[in-house]
Amino acid sequence: MEIEPIARVETCYPEKFGVPRQPGLVKQAWGRIIFEESYRAENFIRGIEGFSHLWIVFHFHLASQRKGKETVRPPRLGGNERVGVFASRAPFRPNNLGLSVVELVEVDYASLDGPVLKIRGADLVSGTPVMDIKPYVPFCDSVPSAIGGFVDGEPVRMEVAWCSSCIVPEMSRTVIEQTLALDPRPAYHVDLEREYGCEIDGYAVRWRVEQGVVKIFACEPSQ
Repeated sequence: MEIEPIARVETCYPEKFGVPRQPGLVKQAWGRIIFEESYRAENFIRGIEGFSHLWIVFHFHLASQRKGKETVRPPRLGGNERVGVFASRAPFRPNNLGLSVVELVEVDYASLDGPVLKIRGADLVSGTPVMDIKPYVPFCDSVPSAIGGFVDGEPVRMEVAWCSSCIVPEMSRTVIEQTLALDPRPAYHVDLEREYGCEIDGYAVRWRVEQGVVKIFACEPSQ
């Protein structure tokens, strides 16, 4: 079996650290799906604007290969308890394929890379290869009575406090706050004085967690 990317994604997350662990948790996390040249004919997406959300089938291209690995350690279980890889949504999978549902904001037909799909609620690192796109159909894709196992319910969000010297536009500030509130630290980290850094929406952000509060002490435009 051979498959190839049909598109790639540009998002506000240029690196793995900091990317939300599930789609839709950071509502303003933007992205652009740019099709490969072979798939840029408008006929490929005819009718797509009738849908508010899309399923994105993608490749975890930055995940190290762990073929044959039977179990993983989900962050929701503290990073110590193991579950079967097929009972998780971890990136370390036999074929490294992922599935995310995102909001379709608009189709940019004027782009030089066009048509380009503008999306929100992304949980994808910039550069992620897209293997397929399917419309989200509410009557059959939404199951209100579904049980979420060990990930039932949304994650707890932390308070975020900014240093007074951090001057950031409102939109980027919102994306950064919503992202760090989800506590992207590895679940096994116990060093409470450790400082973290990641790049989000064009800003290099430095932060630490103190008494359950994410404290941003530096936020400068990325070089």
